[in-house]
Amino acid sequence: MLANLVTLSRILLVPFVIWVVFAEPDRSSGWRWLAVLLFVLSAATDGVDGAIARKRGQVTNLGKILDPIADKFLIGGVLVSLSLLGEVSWLVTGIILVREIGITIYRFAVLKKRVIAASGGGKLKTIMQSILVGFLLSPTGWLPFGIQPGLELALTVVALALTLYSGIAYLVAGAKK
Repeated sequence: MLANLVTLSRILLVPFVIWVVFAEPDRSSGWRWLAVLLFVLSAATDGVDGAIARKRGQVTNLGKILDPIADKFLIGGVLVSLSLLGEVSWLVTGIILVREIGITIYRFAVLKKRVIAASGGGKLKTIMQSILVGFLLSPTGWLPFGIQPGLELALTVVALALTLYSGIAYLVAGAKK
């Protein structure tokens, strides 16, 4: 199925994004724009695969499972890379990874009973995390008036809030079933 191939392409792009981040670890380097470009290209496939699947009537359980895993590889891989470089707090990366891994384990634990597709809150969380990671990947000083650090902090707070909220919402909804 084409939609699942698009999702797999997102997973296959992850090592390239990470390689570019480490190829020139200086955040002021122009390489960072290449990392942003590859990240945005990869993240954009998240909407493309779903649109293809819905349009062709090819929404599958594999796609419902693979799609969020691809998001976790992409966002988690970049956050771990940036934390290794000292650019992102391990606390931020840890909170996001614990939520993502925890919900993935939960999804697999109930897989025999049902497939849990991404919720609206989960999709919003992924969009916000992607925006945050795009900003964190970008070179320093590209925004005027020195607003980049404050904007990145605000995006981090919003992304973390949505991460925690959507994780709790999944668990509450699951407990009701």
